[in-house]
Amino acid sequence: MAKQIVFTYEDKEYTLEFTRRTVKQMEDEGFVAQDIDRKPMTLLPALFAGAFKAHHRFVKQDVIDKIYEGMPHKDELIGKLAEMYNDPIVTLMEEPDEKAVKNVSWEANW
Repeated sequence: MAKQIVFTYEDKEYTLEFTRRTVKQMEDEGFVAQDIDRKPMTLLPALFAGAFKAHHRFVKQDVIDKIYEGMPHKDELIGKLAEMYNDPIVTLMEEPDEKAVKNVSWEANW
């Protein structure tokens, strides 16, 4: 099961999550996780905003900014978001289960 952060803001429940699709979308928009140390003012809020894309992609940026401002324990939050962001990337390199292995084979010709 995918990792999620669930919270309520102004009586509305939000679920933050990253999927392969949303991570790719963020990369297409120029997000580079390795640049967080160099550009924290830009990329930390972008990481938070990106977590809305899976379930709340139509939430306006100004609302996301207000939610971020009010979030407690930001250091822990950012750590959890980074872990969540990394999970879909890790799944790209996971070995398939036994059933899938039977359906696909490959070999190099050199």
